[in-house]
Amino acid sequence: MIKGFKDFLLRGNVVDLAVAVVIGTAFGAVVASFTSSFIQPLINLVLGGGVGGGTFVVDGQPFTVGAFLNSLIFFAITAAVIYVAVVMPVQRLMARRKTGEEPDVVSTTEDIALLQEIRDLLRDRPAV
Repeated sequence: MIKGFKDFLLRGNVVDLAVAVVIGTAFGAVVASFTSSFIQPLINLVLGGGVGGGTFVVDGQPFTVGAFLNSLIFFAITAAVIYVAVVMPVQRLMARRKTGEEPDVVSTTEDIALLQEIRDLLRDRPAV
């Protein structure tokens, strides 16, 4: 059961989906900020509308460049952290699995080592 679960997690689909959700959320914030910071003021500039507040104003239309740059930086940091914390380790693990160097998932504790020793001694004992 644990081997099947491990194979499911390391198949790549789950990790790719998680990365896609996180990056998609961050990218959605960038797009939302871009449209509200640049596209909307440009449309308002052409159509003659207006909204108050912003970093700089052109013909009465505010451009909130700070909000867009903030979202862009947020996206870049999120993508970098996800890449370093999730994608790189999974890529290394998948490469090790292909070469047969997969690390042991269950660490051997003293109890497990003792039970394995008892099992081996019982196996080597002659049948009665």
